[in-house]
Amino acid sequence: MSHQSWLRRAGRWLRNRMPIGGRLSYSQEGEDMVLARMLGEKSSPGFFVDIGAHHPVRYSNTYYFYRRGWTGLNVDALPGTANLFRRMRPKDTTIECGIGKEAGSMTYFSFNEPALNTFSEQEAARKNHPPYHVIDKIQLPVMTLAQLLDRHLPEGTDIDFMTVDTEGLDHEVIASNDWTRYRPKIILVELLNTGLEDLAGNPTVHLLQRFDYRIFAKTYNTFFFVAKESVY
Repeated sequence: MSHQSWLRRAGRWLRNRMPIGGRLSYSQEGEDMVLARMLGEKSSPGFFVDIGAHHPVRYSNTYYFYRRGWTGLNVDALPGTANLFRRMRPKDTTIECGIGKEAGSMTYFSFNEPALNTFSEQEAARKNHPPYHVIDKIQLPVMTLAQLLDRHLPEGTDIDFMTVDTEGLDHEVIASNDWTRYRPKIILVELLNTGLEDLAGNPTVHLLQRFDYRIFAKTYNTFFFVAKESVY
């Protein structure tokens, strides 16, 4: 059975067993459902940017919206990811590269569980314990978030939401944007090992607040920030 056939059958199985009025989440911790509530199931599809996209469906914060006509820009460094996205989500644009504080190359730590893959040596060491382990270390190209959007964001396109999940280097990704030019209405950032009591000293929170974003919601590891000019 092909991968796509399996996904279709699995989707039918889940839909047939969902409670009346329920919705199927594809995110790891329900982030897409929080987004759907915030966006109010807007009638016209919007545009998203997914940094650290991982997989077209599994643990995806954007697939729920793709199924409803949205399109976006997916970015992931794992070799082969772009081909999978282009096959399963052909309406999106998918770029295979890393995002960091400056252009160049970095060491990428690949795990037996791809959701843990990271450019962070510290995060790789922390997670390199059974049942998970590093299976490869490779040098991969990296560009800044501003460079990515300069090259690949369609001209005149507003970003309705951006999701950033890069397993430990999320601050570097956020810091590499040009916030005067590219202002997503909503930003989702994974802040690992961060509780509500830690927010006052968190550098990512400080950076986004400096550019007029405020914290709006939180799931287990992900914080939602809203631009000052957006109404939610």
